[in-house]
This record gives sequence, C-alpha cells and structure tokens, in this order.
Amino acid sequence: MPRRHPLQTKTTGQADPAPPRAGGLDKFFRISERGSTYAREIRGGFATFFTMAYILVLNPIILGNTEDKFGDKLDAAQLATATTLVAAVMTIIMGVAGNLPLALAAGLGLNAVVAFQIAPQMGWDDAMGLVVLEGLLICVLVLTGLREAVMHAIPQPLKQAISVGIGMFIAFIGFVDSGFVTRIPDAANTTVPVQLGTGSLTGWPMLVFCLGVLLTVVLMARQVQGAILISIVAMTVLSVIINQLADVESWGLTAPELPDTAVAAPDFGLLGQFDLFGSFGQISVLTVVLLVFTLILSDFFDTMGTVVGVTAEAGLLDERGQVPGLGRVLFIDSAAAVAGGAASSSSATTYIESAAGVGEGARTGFANLVTGGLFTLALFFTPVLTIVPMQAASPALIAVGFLMMTQVRHIDWNRYDLAVPAFLTIVVMPFTYSISNGIGAGFIAYVVIKACLGKAREVHWLLWGTAALFLAYFAIEPVKELLGI
Repeated sequence: MPRRHPLQTKTTGQADPAPPRAGGLDKFFRISERGSTYAREIRGGFATFFTMAYILVLNPIILGNTEDKFGDKLDAAQLATATTLVAAVMTIIMGVAGNLPLALAAGLGLNAVVAFQIAPQMGWDDAMGLVVLEGLLICVLVLTGLREAVMHAIPQPLKQAISVGIGMFIAFIGFVDSGFVTRIPDAANTTVPVQLGTGSLTGWPMLVFCLGVLLTVVLMARQVQGAILISIVAMTVLSVIINQLADVESWGLTAPELPDTAVAAPDFGLLGQFDLFGSFGQISVLTVVLLVFTLILSDFFDTMGTVVGVTAEAGLLDERGQVPGLGRVLFIDSAAAVAGGAASSSSATTYIESAAGVGEGARTGFANLVTGGLFTLALFFTPVLTIVPMQAASPALIAVGFLMMTQVRHIDWNRYDLAVPAFLTIVVMPFTYSISNGIGAGFIAYVVIKACLGKAREVHWLLWGTAALFLAYFAIEPVKELLGI
C-alpha cells in the first residue's frame, strides 16, 4: 500500500494547509518537524477520545457489578469519576513527557482479571493494592531493562494466544452479562452447563443487545470512527425510550432510568482506597505471586504491541525500527497501572484505539492534550454514564473480543509444539472463567512438549520457573488435602 504524504489526510486525501512558522508549542511537540499541523493534532485527539470513551461506561459496569469476598461492591459513580480522572491525567502525561499520540485508560481484560478473578478472593482495597504492586513491579522491570528480557523469553505464539484468549474471555463475559447466555441452575442434570437466554431469546432487553451487536459490527465493517461508542449511545437511548414506554420486568444490574441531572460534581471517594499488602492476609503467597504475574503479563504484552503498532502506523519508528523514547513511554505506561490501582479503577494501559487518532493525522503528544482535555470534561457528566444498561454496553465487549481474537491468524497451527500450548491458552481462559488458568495451562504444555521432544534447551529459564509456579498453583489444593493441611 503506498504511503501517504506527511501532509495528506487519511479521510479526504486533501493536503492540510502548510504548517505555520514554529512557535513554542510547535517546537516542544515537534509538530512541524513531524509533518503535522495543529488542525491534524486536534482532529486526531477528538478521534482517539470518541473511539475509546466506551471505557468510561464499561469499566464502572465491569467493576461495579462484581462483589468482593465480603459481598461489597464499588460505587458506579465513583468508579466513573476514577476511571475518567486516571485516563485524563495519564493521557496528558504521556503527551507531554512521551510526545507520542498514545492515550491511556483502564485496560479491558485487566479489569476482568481484577473483577472476576482477584476481587472474589479478597476485599476491593486489597485487590487494588495488588494492581498498584503490579504497576510498581513493572516500573522496576522497565528501569532495570528486565521488561524486554521477559518479553523475549515467551514465544511469540504464546503472546498472541494470551491476547486471543483474553478476547474470547471478554466476549464470553459480554454474552453472559447481557443475558444472551445464561447458566443453567441444575446443570448436573442437563447435557450442557449454559444455554441461550432462558432457553430462548425473549424480552426488550435482549432485543436491545442483539440490535447493539448488529449495529456495532456493521459500523466496524464500514470502518466508522467511534463505532463502539456510537452503538453504546444509540442503544442506551433506545433502552431509555423502551423503559419509558414498555413494561420491562428487569434490565438486570443497571436500569436505563434518566438521572435527575446530567451534570454533577465528581466523586473522588475511591481515590487512595487501596491496601498494598492486604492481599497477603487473604490468600496464600503463591496465589498472590501468580495473580500479580497474570496482571503483569496481561499488561505489558498488550502495551508493547500497541506502542509499536501505533507508532509504526504513524511513521515514527527510527531507522532501526525502534520507538522514539521507548523507555519513557514504557515507564509512563507502568506508572499508569499504579495510578489506576491507587484510584480503584483497575490498571490503566495504552490503548490500541490511539490508532484512530493517528489515522486522523495525529503525530505528536499535542493530540493527547486534546484527548485528555475531553476526558477532563467528562468528569462532570458521570450521572449520564451510570444509566447505560448492560444490554447496551455488552456489544462493546463482543467487539473488543473480536479485535483481540484477530491475533489468532499469526499462530502457526502446523507446529504442534507451539500450536497446542497456544490452543490450551486460548480455550482454557473462557472455559474456566480464569485468565491465569489459561496462561498456566499454555506455559506448562509448552515446557512439557519441548522437553519430551528433546528441545528443552529451547525453553528460556524464566519459562521453566514460571511453569513450575503454575504447576504448584494448580496442585496446591490436592497437596493440602493429601497432607491434611
């Protein structure tokens, strides 16, 4: 595909006006130097915001509808504020310090780990303490150069399989939370553990979900910028209308009822509500280590792929194919994980949706000032964010699951020593409702297969150690029972 001229837009093919003489901001962000203009950066900043703003709706739903070990839930309005604040602050920091058009917010997949895997084992403050701990450890990995070493230790097919498995897991969560797939109460006496709806698809909420999925995929197929957000808004409006006119028995966890006011002061009640080492008093040290390891894997592998992919699309890689200022970028991303945990909004990470801003012309961190500014404005509209029913938001989970699933095409399915571990990684995640179970199954299978093929030396020592940890994790309960502990 031919490359576009630096001053040519993707959408119209027309050249923007020649950049003005460099001023203070222009020099600082190197706007003219990278062949961009203020207009392109502003346009790109808007595009990035509208393609990733769905997280302001989804994150409160995913985290706010889950109980911790003690039956407590996080407040949806406070979650919306925390999610928005972290996205605003870290996106602006990335723009100023990293000078790349890479926006950050609470990571889908990461929040699923926190909500469905970590919180049920401890209190919310302990779970968020684990997120902070994970972020601090990644900061250390960046500063010591070990992050790249760990990246190189894991075979590429397993990295891709982790992304695919998380995508399937997220999609499955969307189907379950919307009611499209339901658990069968007495599954032991049936042929299947889950079913379609209540045996069939009925009711207005289910219609909203199905229409939302169709609208989302059609908009994505037409490459409409902001397809996910447009679908959420449209289906929420439809839900509100239906809720006003029809007798809907139940929308589930969130009903589309209009708030008394659309604007409200931000509620920062969740900020600082974390216990860094509280998890050690709730679960075993081994389990803590594996949960933190799962967060680390989910976090920095996605980040590395996103950073390289987006900057390559922007034409910003240097002659060696390296990302400019990669160390600063990775450190800011790691600090975002710390900020997300400290704000109780889950780990924040770099968003692949930043590519939408690049497609609209963004080439510098100035676009992040626009995106971060829009997130800041959103802080005052949290009441609007809390009326979105799961049936309107779940199609976004299906769409994101699809996008993550596309990585499966890069796996060589003819090499069984790689394909079988990748397959186990992918399928075990949704089938056991656990991301760490999938990673563990894949790592153990990879090590065992390589050893049995006489290729043990091909396995990095870090993978041997990790596989041993997962083996101990899977066997800990039978061992306890055997020893009478």
